[in-house]
Amino acid sequence: MTLDILAILFCCISVSHSIFLPITYRNKQGQTRLSSYYEWMDMQERVALESEIIRKCLSRSELQCSFLEYRGFKVIYRRYASLFFIVGTKADFDVRVKGIASDSDNYENELGMLEFIHILVETMDRWAGSICELDIMYQLEQVHFLLDEMVMNGYVIDTNKSNILRSIDLIEREGSKNEGMFR
Repeated sequence: MTLDILAILFCCISVSHSIFLPITYRNKQGQTRLSSYYEWMDMQERVALESEIIRKCLSRSELQCSFLEYRGFKVIYRRYASLFFIVGTKADFDVRVKGIASDSDNYENELGMLEFIHILVETMDRWAGSICELDIMYQLEQVHFLLDEMVMNGYVIDTNKSNILRSIDLIEREGSKNEGMFR
């Protein structure tokens, strides 16, 4: 199954189009710890959109679902401890409305996106032990690499934890050698 992502505020998935919103990790105070966008967006617009979305997520109770539509985007989020993993994509379009081109149809599976967030967190847990905000802050390059192993150009390309962690392990082993390539 191919999932397409516009952006990840800490995670975003889509089935047929590129991800708009970023994949992002944010803490409960609303500070972005990682974001990855797959479509260009002005920096001021990114910051404003991220802060608006996290306020929406923080204001929702645990009894409400983890899906919302905001400013023409579908937002899927999940909270793990003090971190929010947020994925955004284009919103579904009403096929009954005339004048909308067929290439703008969006058939994203919200549960598939939620499962992607869960797989991402499980992979990070397996890599770092029990993932926490400090792991993301102090090993940001490795977290970006882990995310890049799973998502390329807005599309989910691999969800196999062993395949993803094998590449990261190889980089860590080569980096620890005294005769490494960059020594």
